[in-house]
Amino acid sequence: MPSRYAQIRRWRAGTAIRARLHDLTGTLVVVTGGASGIGRASARAFSAAGAIVVVADKDLDGALETVHLIDNPDSAGGSTAVFGGGAHAYELDVADEAQVREFAKTVRSRHGIPDVLVNNAGFGVIGAFVDTPQSVFEDVMNTNFWGAVYGCRSFTTQMVERGTGGHIVNVSSAAAFMTQRNLTAYSTSKAAVFMLSECLRAELIEHGIGVTVVCPDLVNTNLTRNSEYVAPSREKRAARRERALSLHRRLHVEPERVADAIVSAVRHNRPIVTVAPGAKARKWLSRLAPRVVRVGSRFDLD
Repeated sequence: MPSRYAQIRRWRAGTAIRARLHDLTGTLVVVTGGASGIGRASARAFSAAGAIVVVADKDLDGALETVHLIDNPDSAGGSTAVFGGGAHAYELDVADEAQVREFAKTVRSRHGIPDVLVNNAGFGVIGAFVDTPQSVFEDVMNTNFWGAVYGCRSFTTQMVERGTGGHIVNVSSAAAFMTQRNLTAYSTSKAAVFMLSECLRAELIEHGIGVTVVCPDLVNTNLTRNSEYVAPSREKRAARRERALSLHRRLHVEPERVADAIVSAVRHNRPIVTVAPGAKARKWLSRLAPRVVRVGSRFDLD
């Protein structure tokens, strides 16, 4: 077993290696779920910071649209690719481990080993636990949690082998530390992503690989609109969807705000990033007043 002093020396050496990411010019960044929302905004933000971006999503047309916005700055709403590499689109289902492994090999052979991986792909499930079919619970875990695991395993191995550090960003949610009825499947998946990130950060520091877990509150993306709503009847599903969308319209933040926080977190090696006042309040309330949180979680969000 290495001595404590030797371990600390490795941690310090790893931190020094990772510090190169203060400047993102010319780095290679992989973003999953990059066809819209936080993924698209993150791809554009990294590109504007000078990175070459690989955009992956099940929706290939959406991923191609993100690439177009990056590579064609003169188009309406386009952004500027500062470094010459621009962006590249790939179709990917992160819930399929074999696809993720093959994707990682393709990225390495065509573009090189990534410096930054943003595991953003995911979807929501809203409804009571007893109404949520096992297959739906497994689907949300496969995408939100196992998708992050597959991405981390495939690309972290490459980063460790290269020996020049890197950074992993896992997009979780404020739901990871704030219990709430009717979000059991979604919150469980995001809490798992949170703990995965915290453990990986402890393991990878000696390799110069930082890990950030991002916990936004409601964001103006398609997540709430496209979430799966489970209930005993069509009428109850519709009512639940309308309540969720009403809350979303009142409290959401823009995805660009989350993207800027992600880029800053990579530059400064931040472990946990909460975005929006609601997420920050939930984080501290869960620590300082857990009993209040437990009582509050019994009420429907509306």
